[in-house]
Amino acid sequence: MGLPALEFSDCCLDSPHFRETLKSHEAELDKTNKFIKELIKDGKSLISALKNLSSAKRKFADSLNEFKFQCIGDAETDDEMCIARSLQEFATVLRNLEDERIRMIENASDVLITPLEKFRKEQIGAAKEAKKKYDKETEKYYGVLEKHLNLSSKKKESQLQEADSQLDLVRQHFYEVSLEYVFKVQEVQERKMFEFVEPLLAFLQGLFTFYHHGYELAKDFSDFKMQLTISIQNTRNRFEGTRSEVESLMKKMKENPLEHKTISPYTMEGYLYVQEKRHFGTSWVKHYCTYERDSKQITMVPFDQKSGGKGGEDELVTLKSCTRRKTDSIEKRFCFDVEAVDRPGVITMQALSEEDRRLWMEAMDGREPVYNSNKDSQTEGTAQLDIIGFNIIKKCIHAVETRGINEQGLYRIVGVNSRVQKLLSILMDPKTASETETDICAEWEIKTITSALKTYLRMLPGPLMMYQFQRSFIKAAKLENQESRVSEIHGLIHRLPEKNRQMLQLLMNHLANVAKNHKQNLMTVANLGVVFGPTLLRPQEETVAAIMDIKFQNIVIEILIENHEKIFNTVPDTPLTNAQLHLSRKKSGDSKPPSCSERPLTLFHAMQSTEKQEQRNSIINSSLESVISSNANSILNSSSSLQPNMNSSDPDLDVLKPTRPSSLPPNPSPTSPLSPSWPMFSAPSSPMPTSSTSSDSSPIRPEEAVHEDSSTPFRKAKALYACKAEHDSELSFTAGTVFDNVHPSQEPGWLEGTLNGKTGLIPENYVEFL
Repeated sequence: MGLPALEFSDCCLDSPHFRETLKSHEAELDKTNKFIKELIKDGKSLISALKNLSSAKRKFADSLNEFKFQCIGDAETDDEMCIARSLQEFATVLRNLEDERIRMIENASDVLITPLEKFRKEQIGAAKEAKKKYDKETEKYYGVLEKHLNLSSKKKESQLQEADSQLDLVRQHFYEVSLEYVFKVQEVQERKMFEFVEPLLAFLQGLFTFYHHGYELAKDFSDFKMQLTISIQNTRNRFEGTRSEVESLMKKMKENPLEHKTISPYTMEGYLYVQEKRHFGTSWVKHYCTYERDSKQITMVPFDQKSGGKGGEDELVTLKSCTRRKTDSIEKRFCFDVEAVDRPGVITMQALSEEDRRLWMEAMDGREPVYNSNKDSQTEGTAQLDIIGFNIIKKCIHAVETRGINEQGLYRIVGVNSRVQKLLSILMDPKTASETETDICAEWEIKTITSALKTYLRMLPGPLMMYQFQRSFIKAAKLENQESRVSEIHGLIHRLPEKNRQMLQLLMNHLANVAKNHKQNLMTVANLGVVFGPTLLRPQEETVAAIMDIKFQNIVIEILIENHEKIFNTVPDTPLTNAQLHLSRKKSGDSKPPSCSERPLTLFHAMQSTEKQEQRNSIINSSLESVISSNANSILNSSSSLQPNMNSSDPDLDVLKPTRPSSLPPNPSPTSPLSPSWPMFSAPSSPMPTSSTSSDSSPIRPEEAVHEDSSTPFRKAKALYACKAEHDSELSFTAGTVFDNVHPSQEPGWLEGTLNGKTGLIPENYVEFL
């Protein structure tokens, strides 16, 4: 219930009711005054806290901006570049947000604190001053009244009249002060309805402006967020694949470290203890020594891990002779003497073991029997790039293109090893190998033929693209500009020997035909790169760095397939000079970061194959092939029994994003994340049984997995993967997004649904019905 009104007419009567009403108004003013005082105090605390929050967020943004990612290897993929740039993007967003917060804080003092303090001082303060004056006049008036009433009636008439007129003056002044006080009290009560609330509204409007700015920043950031999400997923998938390779290499090194030594530019290198003469006697100092047989130079670097590293200057001497030290001539074991051309006296060295001493003396042509320690680790057979080899590859290609070009998982699904070896022995038989018109019998399964083709390529003395050019191809794939990559690889291909280039052209023409049928066989250019990269471009030594470069091997094969007509049928342009190449890279770096559809990488990894007969360089190929045969049907037949997971480490199958001939470009990039090769179904968290001996499964259209449950016309559906719209009629979304009113579209392979009030097209393979 509100306060009763103060009537001006009551000021003259000054009744008890008037006084009680006035007192209630005064109490309300005191309450308002205290509330505004507390509100000003809390407002100042809030502004101070906002300043501290803004300062902390700016410091956080500065920390993000200063950190730089360092990736393994001498180049980064587009996905790694996107992730490395993400921290600076985060910092920019946070700084922009804090700039708006500072503007809000600076305005808050003007729109909130100052008006409230002004209202409290000018209005409520004026009412308090009026109350003091009213109380003073009340005391004066009623004092004069009591004194006047106590006058004796015996006073002279003139004195009584004077007293009456004086009382009238005091009463009139009291009445005026009373009216002014009542007017002021009611004025303040009315003013607070707008002068007190209006600053609060202005402050809230500042908050809304700040939050709206954050909303606009989030909208502007959404494109990069989508790109970053895809890059993170691609990087996670590559990590899971390379991690298994690195772990496999580590286990091999544990079992037999000598067989996996790094190829070194030195004839021999390692730690030796060198005897040095001191004033108090002799001491043995640990050195890291290298020796080059051609120049006969020995480099000795004093180095001890226990004492903190390098312990002196390097010393370089030229070898004159090396002699084994007899055991009975010195107290130490494993010793030998070295004479130098440019240093007087004999240098006595101690090896780490008897075997180590033998290797050092053998390298230095010492007086010890020479043992051949170079173990041939090659397991390649007698395959050659001759007429027989070309006939074998042509027969396999002809069989695949005439009988199995549309088989799902072509070149991924591995054949039974025993049958592959049997087929190869028949094809390599000198009696029948030269017969070009003899086709491979229909009794041989396509997966056996494709495995035989890959195995024959691995049996060659060296990879088809040659060890000596391996690093050059990798460097070409690491160029930032796609046009530069193609040009550099074009030139390298024409530096290969004629037979290698002819065989590679034959193979790339075939793989291009396979990729053209990717909607049926699920083998996109990116998937073929994963299969053939390690076979055609395997490194000479198996190291962690080489495993990290597998992704670039795949890029080289993708470029060869996509540009096979230009690369093999035209003469390469004049190579770019270093200055031109630098300018090309600079222009590429200044341009807008590549979108998801421009990325050269779409890598897919799978579980490690258990076929021990497969050679070490075919691990990725065999694992990808063995998983798809067992998982393809179960995934495609039941979308409800297997929930694809974008975070899974071993995706096995492609999920096709259907093309729309009426609106999409005629030739979408096969390596685009939105092309039919992306994203892939992930394998279940627990390994599913695989069988390399199972027969080829019957093809099943991927669309059937989505429609088996979709009899209801309008239903809810959940996105399994992220997708960025390529056209206005499509919807962009992230994994987990829920759509309303989902129903079949008039365009094959697409559904129509509603998201946030917008209706658009959704790839049916990207969702599952709820």
